[in-house]
Amino acid sequence: MMRGRDRDIRSGTGRRRSAGPKDTKDRWMITYADLITLLLIFFVVMYAMSRIDVEKYEVVTQSLQHTFKNGNSLLDKGTGVLGSEDQYDYNHPPDRQGAENGQGPESTGGEGSGNTSPPSTQQPLTERELAFREQEQELATLMGRIESYIKDNQLDDQIKVTDLPKGISITLSDRFLFDTGRADLKSGSEVTLAQLASLFKELDTVISIEGHTDNQPIGRASSFEDNWELSGARALSVLRFFLEKEQLDPEVFQYAGYADTRPAADNATSVGRQKNRRVEITVLRQLQQ
Repeated sequence: MMRGRDRDIRSGTGRRRSAGPKDTKDRWMITYADLITLLLIFFVVMYAMSRIDVEKYEVVTQSLQHTFKNGNSLLDKGTGVLGSEDQYDYNHPPDRQGAENGQGPESTGGEGSGNTSPPSTQQPLTERELAFREQEQELATLMGRIESYIKDNQLDDQIKVTDLPKGISITLSDRFLFDTGRADLKSGSEVTLAQLASLFKELDTVISIEGHTDNQPIGRASSFEDNWELSGARALSVLRFFLEKEQLDPEVFQYAGYADTRPAADNATSVGRQKNRRVEITVLRQLQQ
C-alpha cells in the first residue's frame, strides 16, 4: 500500500510540475503587446507634434512683424511695441500676397493716409565699390574709343584691343611701329601713339608697356646683342614717346622686355612669328572685384 501511495504522490507531483509551463509559456505575448502599444502611441504623438497649422503660423508671424514695425522706441520716450496705436486684427490678417505686391496697408498712399512705402533695404555702396564702378566705366569708355579709332582708320590688321582680367590690352604689330631689327619708331606710327596718349591723359591708373619678339636670333646687321635687348629697347621707345613728346606723367608708366618668353602664337610658322613680334600697352586694373 505504501508503494502504491508513493507512486500516486509522485505521479501527482509530476502532473503539477507539468502544468506549470502550460500557464507561463504565453506570457511573452503580454510584454510584446505592451511594446507594440507603446510604439504606436509614440509615433502618434510624434506625428501630432510634427504637424503645424500653417494658417495660425502665418497669423502669428504677420502679427509680430506688424507689431515690431509700428511700435515706437522706448528710448525716444515712446510707448514701445506694446503701445502701438495700430492694433492688429487677428480675425482679418492682411493678405500676404497683396502685401508682397505693394497692395497691403503699408503701401497704400491715399490722401491723408500718412502711409508711405517701406524704405529700401539695399545697403549703400562702399567707397571701394564706387571706385571700382568708376574704374570699369573709364576702361569701357577707353576700349570703345580705341575700337572706333581702329575701325575708322582701317588698322584692324595692325592694332588689336582686348579686355583682359588685368586690364585693357592694346597690341601693336612690330611692322606698324618698327623696321626689322630696329627699335626706332616709324614716323607713321606716331599719329596713332599720339591718339592713344590723348586718351591716357584722362586716366588715373598704371600703364604697362611690354616688348616681345619671336624666337629667331638677332641678325648680324642689328645693333642689339639679342632679343632681350631688342624687346626692351622697343618698349622703351614707345615709353619715351609718351613721356618726351606727349608729356605724360612718368609715374603712371612701367615697361619691360620679354624677348620670346611669352609668345602669343606658334613660332614654328611665319604667321605665328609675326604675331609674336609686338608691343603690348596695357591699362591695368587697379581694383579687382
